[in-house]
Amino acid sequence: MIAKYTKHLLFTAMSWGLSSSDDEILVGGQAVIEGVMMRSPKGYSVAVRRPDGTIRILKDALLSLGEKFKFFKLPIVRGVGVLGQALVLGIRALRFSAEEALRAEDLKKQVEAKDAKKDPAQVSSWLIAGNLVLALGINILLFVALPLFITRVLQTKIGFQSSILFNGIDGMFRVLVFVGFLYMVSWMKDMNRVFEYHGAEHKTVYNFEAREDLKVANAKKFSTLHPRCGTSFLLVVMIVSILVFSLVHFDSFAAKFLSRIALLPLIAGISYEIIRYSAKHPKSLLRLVTYPGLLLQKITTKEPDETQLEIAIRALEEALTV
Repeated sequence: MIAKYTKHLLFTAMSWGLSSSDDEILVGGQAVIEGVMMRSPKGYSVAVRRPDGTIRILKDALLSLGEKFKFFKLPIVRGVGVLGQALVLGIRALRFSAEEALRAEDLKKQVEAKDAKKDPAQVSSWLIAGNLVLALGINILLFVALPLFITRVLQTKIGFQSSILFNGIDGMFRVLVFVGFLYMVSWMKDMNRVFEYHGAEHKTVYNFEAREDLKVANAKKFSTLHPRCGTSFLLVVMIVSILVFSLVHFDSFAAKFLSRIALLPLIAGISYEIIRYSAKHPKSLLRLVTYPGLLLQKITTKEPDETQLEIAIRALEEALTV
């Protein structure tokens, strides 16, 4: 049981890299455990395949924050709203997929033990909340505190004072830690399954954007690399953060650390606008900023099989009928 929950924690910590940003026009989604979540302009759907081959669906209508509050239609602010709502949906979808995985395994054990009286396992709200807090802490430790600490040590030993140089080195280490983390995770068998569903999600989104019938044969021909992927977004965030942090100067380690956390919404909003614009204007110069993220997706996406494409297509079809 501990192994299952540890696995769920890793999926939660990785959810930022498995999702695609979306807005009022574009569709997007996220890979989950043995399934895919898709978001349409009016709702969302999660499709999960159980070990017996059946498909479980969770779907519901959804209003964007921009539809509820005009404030969230403003540039930069809308990005914070979209990303915040995407995080909530991603956790909800991950919970559903985790429950289905646990339920299927428990039912199998009950059949083997000839005991059908026990209730299938569920992922409790406390587990979700605990894993979310722990995953957030891990991300802050790895991608904020660790690079900042290493850079501060180098500054002490070498003696440079330039704020631009400091933030450039800090950003370089942040990217290295990020890439290294993704590479290590990619060696895990369970994560490779999720990366295959991630590729299926991208191919299906491309299929939809090409205005072709949503079919496995059509989706197969598209790339697994998509410019609106969470992996690309995180890399853009790291590039933008170097520029933003260079404009805000603090001397102490604590002040630098807290400022990096406090400025994350602004950085995320700016990064969202870059990703959004580049997706709608593929020939613009900003597309160059997202190109390294596309290369990084060679780690976080894998070629899916037909059954995984079927799941992604089913999720999008359900989301479009909400």
